[in-house]
Amino acid sequence: MRAMKPGLLEAFGLRPLGPALAEARRAATGTRYQPRNEWGLSSLRIFKPRISLPTWLGRRRADRRVPIYNFFNRVPAPRDAGYSTRVTFARDFRGGQWTYDGHLGTDLACPVGTPLVAAAPGLVVRVGNDMAMGGLKVCIDHGGGLLTTMNHLSRALVTDGERVARGQVVALSGASGWEFVLFFPWVSPHLHFNTWLDGEPTDPFALDGETPLWLSGNDPVPHRGARDESFEATAWDAALVDEAARACRDPVERARLLAVEDLARRAVEVMLLRNYRAATFAARPPLHRDAHRRQARLDLPFRAEDVTGVALP
Repeated sequence: MRAMKPGLLEAFGLRPLGPALAEARRAATGTRYQPRNEWGLSSLRIFKPRISLPTWLGRRRADRRVPIYNFFNRVPAPRDAGYSTRVTFARDFRGGQWTYDGHLGTDLACPVGTPLVAAAPGLVVRVGNDMAMGGLKVCIDHGGGLLTTMNHLSRALVTDGERVARGQVVALSGASGWEFVLFFPWVSPHLHFNTWLDGEPTDPFALDGETPLWLSGNDPVPHRGARDESFEATAWDAALVDEAARACRDPVERARLLAVEDLARRAVEVMLLRNYRAATFAARPPLHRDAHRRQARLDLPFRAEDVTGVALP
């Protein structure tokens, strides 16, 4: 049965409306422990109307390649600063500035309602809507310290604790998150795709001498056939995860983190909060005692019938 196309409120992640408004207020004004989000004239570089306008209209490239809207920023931001959409010190893996200061994912422009798939076999560890932290998202653990998160979704098609196969449809793309509400139609609807290694955001594209996280190197493509694969969930270190949670300076958030019973879910909650609200943490201890190395394990998170690859800027 074909899924119904997301409606406007669902696409923008505005259900329920009350919590979404509270999230937006906190991002705009900041808190005692986290500065407000930073922006400036350089933030206008995020607007790419030649990509955004056709994508909002549901148009796709004739070659079925997905445009890269923003790369991962390779230059670490100051941890005591607010989340920044400015383009100052930002550098992508090619040495350019097709990204912005606070951007630690890969943006793939696609029309609202595009089916999204698991980039590798894994376990769904979190489905949640955080309007000021990427909107509706699905987080999947692929084992060996590697996780992926799909942000700005309109609809999740999986639930916490569900095991998924490589290439399985897990969500529909959307435009959830306040940047789309505020800057429609200048910011393109897109999938913000995070890759994490040992709880730290990691660029799936590789520098010279690095191993890409994509199976097909720096030219990622969707999964195109059966692959018999075993999967074993990541083994988190409970003592380190709790140490990381206690490093949160906000007592309300710290209590929330420590109250999460499931260890994997607690680790992911810490991981996400440290990414979007770094200044809230007094320290950033590792979540694993033994580091995992980069490995090529991921396919592009789209169906092969919809997408052939990516269009690099």
